[in-house]
Amino acid sequence: MIHYIIRRFLYAIPLLFGVNVLTFVLFFIVNSPDDIARMQLGQKHVTQQAIENWTHQRGPDLPLLWNDKQQGLAKVKQTIFFQKSINLFTFDFGISDSGRNIGADIKQRMWPSLAIALPSLLVGLLVNISVALMMVLFRNSYLEFSSIVLCVILMSISSLFYIIGGQFVIGKLLKLVPISGYDDGFAAIKFLVLPVIISVVAGIGSSARWYRTLFLEEVNKDYVRTARAKGLSETRTLFKHVLQNALIPILTGVVVVLPLLFMGSLILESFFSIPGLGSYTIDAINRQDFAIVRSMVFLGSVLYIIGLLLTDISYTIVDPRVRLS
Repeated sequence: MIHYIIRRFLYAIPLLFGVNVLTFVLFFIVNSPDDIARMQLGQKHVTQQAIENWTHQRGPDLPLLWNDKQQGLAKVKQTIFFQKSINLFTFDFGISDSGRNIGADIKQRMWPSLAIALPSLLVGLLVNISVALMMVLFRNSYLEFSSIVLCVILMSISSLFYIIGGQFVIGKLLKLVPISGYDDGFAAIKFLVLPVIISVVAGIGSSARWYRTLFLEEVNKDYVRTARAKGLSETRTLFKHVLQNALIPILTGVVVVLPLLFMGSLILESFFSIPGLGSYTIDAINRQDFAIVRSMVFLGSVLYIIGLLLTDISYTIVDPRVRLS
């Protein structure tokens, strides 16, 4: 078990380094320091002196990979790659192009993102698996056919429709919850109810059909027929055997959304004015604040790799045979 976890962890290190190098190429080689400065200062009426001052203050005037003007380790440290990319491995995100501390902003904005993403994940997982099990339990019936049609309709509708429709009906007409905004502490619950409901409803169509496919594959296997032959009811067979043996693909689907627990939902947070990491990233893109965008890309990569590691570990719990692979 320990050797398996160590091996998976070692696999993740070159992957994270590769993402970091690719991000560096996109931000600092595709765009020259002058290009970055012009994007921040404005394309028109910018003097060369203003560009040089900006690049000197922010660091892009340094050499990319090797600084011949320095001595010893400073040849490597006094470069754009070391200061802008290597420091990310220590979670030193530095200062944004607008002069704010990125690390402090992330610590402040991570909690609203978690407050909306964690309930959405847990409630959505419970609802989607329950709906899928119901369709499998009543398979080959009008209830299953109606559920499939409803799921296709739900997944065919844009998420923007759910957001705008939910804000109009629940927030404006019924006035059950605020349309947008956020507050600290338990007062934030009233602002989170509507985004969580919309997130769950918008994901039922595709997720429930996917889980249904997984369960149907398990239902047709020999061990299920053996369980039925021993006298187990269909309900007990589904919940005790089918659900347990379908956990590995379920865990694989969950890991995809794990980074969202921290990164937040870009669209939801923007529409509902929630000060999370999703809206933080959107605002940075609109302002062309590449320091924030680069930090969020790296942070998302780290979280996704951590999710993959946790999934591999959970695989060994669900199916011990995975340890031998």
